[in-house]
Amino acid sequence: MSKQMSGSSPLREPETAAASRAARSTLAARWGRWRRVAEAARNRVTARAKTGVRRQIAALAAVAGLVVPLAATLPATAPAAAGTGQPDMVTQWNLTMITGLEAAAIPPPPSARIGAIVQTSVFDAVNGIDRQYAYYHVPPAAPRGASRPAAAAGAAYTALVALIPAQKPLFDAQLAATLAQLSDDPAHPGQAVRQGLAWGTTVADDILAWRAGDGFTAPPPPYTVGTSAGDWQPTPPAFLGPPAAPLFRQFATMTPFALTSPSQFRPPGPPPLDSARWAKDLAEVQALGSATSTTRTPEQTQTAIFWQDDTPAAMWNRVADQLAQANGLPLAQNARLLAQVNIALADATIAVWNAKNHYNFWRPVTAIRATSDPAWTPLLPTPAFQEYPSAHSGVSSAAATVLASFYGNETPFTVTSAGLPGVQRDFTTFSAAVLQVEDARIYAGFHFRFSCTDAATLGAHVAHYVTSTLMQPLR
Repeated sequence: MSKQMSGSSPLREPETAAASRAARSTLAARWGRWRRVAEAARNRVTARAKTGVRRQIAALAAVAGLVVPLAATLPATAPAAAGTGQPDMVTQWNLTMITGLEAAAIPPPPSARIGAIVQTSVFDAVNGIDRQYAYYHVPPAAPRGASRPAAAAGAAYTALVALIPAQKPLFDAQLAATLAQLSDDPAHPGQAVRQGLAWGTTVADDILAWRAGDGFTAPPPPYTVGTSAGDWQPTPPAFLGPPAAPLFRQFATMTPFALTSPSQFRPPGPPPLDSARWAKDLAEVQALGSATSTTRTPEQTQTAIFWQDDTPAAMWNRVADQLAQANGLPLAQNARLLAQVNIALADATIAVWNAKNHYNFWRPVTAIRATSDPAWTPLLPTPAFQEYPSAHSGVSSAAATVLASFYGNETPFTVTSAGLPGVQRDFTTFSAAVLQVEDARIYAGFHFRFSCTDAATLGAHVAHYVTSTLMQPLR
C-alpha cells in the first residue's frame, strides 16, 4: 500500500504531537459547526435562492470582461500534464463547487448530496445537446446550436446558488469569468451562449425541484440512546451534552440517486462481542488509535489527520479533475464521469447512514472505556454518529471504484487535503488509496477494522451499480 508523502519531509515526534493537538482542537470545533449546520439544513428548502437566477445570468454578462477566470486562481491538485492547457468548463465549475463547499464548511454528507445534484445537472445539460448517453433525469430538449460549455455553466451556477446561497459572490465571479471566455463581447453574448445558459438553467431547476422532496430536510424520528453493550453512546469530549442523538439520521431514509433503496447493499453488521474478530479489531484500535499511542508512527498520525481534515467529496472530486485534465477528456465524457463519481459518493453516503442507523453500533472510545480503560482517548475527536460502517471508507471506495472502472485500477494520481496544505499522497493504484483510508480511521481511533473493510465493500457495490446502470452510451 502506498503511503508516500511527496514534497514533505519526515515528521519528527514533537512536530507530530503538535500537529495532533492542533488537529484535535480544529476537528472538535468543526464538528461543533457541522452540528449547527446540520440543524439549519433541515429547515432550509432546497429550492431556496433560485429566484432571479436567470436575471443574474443576464446582469453578469455586463461585467464579465472585468473578471479573471476563477478556475485559473484555484489551487491545483497536481501539475497539469504537458499540453492539456486550461481546464474545460465542466472541470472549472467542479473546482468552483469544491471551493464553495469548503468555504461554506459544508459537512461531508450534505456535501455529497450537493455534488450529486450539481454534477447530474451539468451532465444532463451537456448531454441534452450532445445526446451521446442515456439522460439521467432531464430528457434532451436543448435548442439546436446551443453552446455545451455555456449549458454546463448555466446548470452548475443555478444549482450552486440554490444549494450554497451564502457563496453566491463566488459563483457570480465564476459565471462572469465563464462569459468572458465564451464570448468576444461578454456584455452581449451570442445566441448559442444565451441558449446554452438558458438550457442549463432549465435542467438544474428541474433536478433541484425533483430532489427537493428527497428527504434531506425531513426531521429525523425521535431517538433514544440505548443502554446495552454495543449500543451507540454520545462520545467525549465534545458530544456528551444534548441533543444526545447521532447526526445526519435523515440520510438513512433519503431517496437515493441511483440505488433502488438505501438498504440495497446493507453490510452484514458488526461481529459478535464475544468473537475473536471483535477482540482482534478492538485491540488494534486500542493500540494504534490512542491519543498517547506508543505504537503509531508519526507518518500514521499524519495519515489520520490527512484523511480527516477534508471532506471526501472535495478530495475525490479534485482527483477526478486532475485525471480528466491530464487525460484530456472530452467535455461530455468528463461531465458523465463526474456525475457518476458524485452519484456514487452520495448513494454510498445514504447506504452507509442506513446501515449506521440499522446497527446503531458503539464507537471504540465507548467500548474501550466500558471494558478495559476508562481513561482511553482517541487520537482525533470521534464523529457524532454511529460507528458501523465507516463512512469515509465507504464513500472513498465508491468514488475510487468509479474512477478505476474508467481509467483502470493501476492509474497514478495524487490526493491533497485542505487541512494540510503542502502535504500530498501519491498513489499508483486506486485500491491502495482506499486501503490507506481504512488504515487512517484506525489510526484516528474512532473506527474498527471490520467497519472499514465492510464499508469499502459496500462502496464498491454502489459504484458498480452506478456505472453499470446509469448514463450508458447510445452509440
